[in-house]
Amino acid sequence: MASSQITVLIVDDEAPIRRFLRATLNVNDYRTLEAETAAEALRLMRHVPPDLVLLDLGLPDKDGLDLIREIRAANPVPIVVLSSRGEEAAKVTALDLGADDYVTKPFGTDELMARMRAALRHRLASRGAEPIFSAGPLKVDLSRHLVTRDGVEVKLSPKEFAILKELIVHAGKVLTHRHLFRAVWGQDDGDQTSLRVFIRQLRVKLEADPARPSLLLTEPGVGYRLAG
Repeated sequence: MASSQITVLIVDDEAPIRRFLRATLNVNDYRTLEAETAAEALRLMRHVPPDLVLLDLGLPDKDGLDLIREIRAANPVPIVVLSSRGEEAAKVTALDLGADDYVTKPFGTDELMARMRAALRHRLASRGAEPIFSAGPLKVDLSRHLVTRDGVEVKLSPKEFAILKELIVHAGKVLTHRHLFRAVWGQDDGDQTSLRVFIRQLRVKLEADPARPSLLLTEPGVGYRLAG
């Protein structure tokens, strides 16, 4: 999908933020729509369906989390949340409700563009995930449960592979602790210390430098992301 074909709906009640986002996106050949309320956003989405939504959680007429829930009930459009510092719980809730990612204010242009591209890639990939994942020397064959690094097979435990597979299927997307517990353990909550141990073991087996991971990234207080 070429960027000139991508329409982004900006939902934010602060005019300066909307102007900044409009200028940034237009320079990068995105088409923009703007809404300062949830009601206006839903009306625009009915008439001109966007390819991606940039959503501020603090809206005057409706909580942004409720808007995510309402959008997700009928539309798979990628949603990238624009959040303020100190809203860690809101970030987790937004992701669990179906947001694809979040960008913390204040944010840089490069970070915003990267998060948007990852959300768009993930939405396209989710329509038909590739059975082979490659990242540098790492290769994972999901159908054969085969992991190799530099051509040498890496032995993973069933839980390690299940965690890695979930991160691969959602590459580039932040997965909350709850998401991983649901997907791997079949429960809404669990021991985060145990999850950290599994992630650490995966880094030891897969990262060139486990102390400075470039593939399995931590989103502090939220969850984990596989670099997409």
